[in-house]
Amino acid sequence: MVFTSNPLSLSVPDPFFESWLRENGYPEIIDQHTSTAITTSTTTTTDASSITNGFFISLFSRIFTLLSLFTINPFSKLTNEDLAAQTPPWTTIFIGSSDSYSFPLSVSQARMRVQENVKRYARNYATLLVLFFACSLYQMPLALVGLISCLALWDVFKFCSERWGLDRYPIIRECLIRVAQCVAAVILICSNVQMALFYALGVSYAGMILHAGFRKLARAKQTPHGRSK
Repeated sequence: MVFTSNPLSLSVPDPFFESWLRENGYPEIIDQHTSTAITTSTTTTTDASSITNGFFISLFSRIFTLLSLFTINPFSKLTNEDLAAQTPPWTTIFIGSSDSYSFPLSVSQARMRVQENVKRYARNYATLLVLFFACSLYQMPLALVGLISCLALWDVFKFCSERWGLDRYPIIRECLIRVAQCVAAVILICSNVQMALFYALGVSYAGMILHAGFRKLARAKQTPHGRSK
């Protein structure tokens, strides 16, 4: 189904129409209209000086828009339902084709893309975070050994707690838990597990922001209303 920029422009102002599109699940219409409007407005240059000025204005505008991507809160619209939804297909939906990407032409368009794409591809980004963390541990064997040692430490503590019946001695059990936590913290710090986690978070966050900002908003599947089987 194809929409014009604002078929109700004679009676409904653009802000109200855009609000209606957002609430009813059509942000890709706003994204497409913004790209078309800005592209059209930048093709009215006449002489060499205006072309030069337009080039520098466009360059600085793109740099500012790119930097603004890292000031956007990508999780402002994320809900538990988004995390519980099915993971979108990686090749056809998440990655898409080369035509699925374009440079955001304004800060508002970049913000809308990031927030909407994070909602749609939240599970894909979470999977990439786990993958990057695993790669970081592979590149840092000492961190991997430290993480495994901590997991083994807590398994041993759980086994001993059940075997010795420490539930009957809550004070002793609480003291042993605090000691085990301190030992685990020392192991994690000495093995640089926190650095592996920091690398994974940094790379995955940067990748998420860039992908969500450059990925065009695709048509989302709409759940039918008022239908009963």
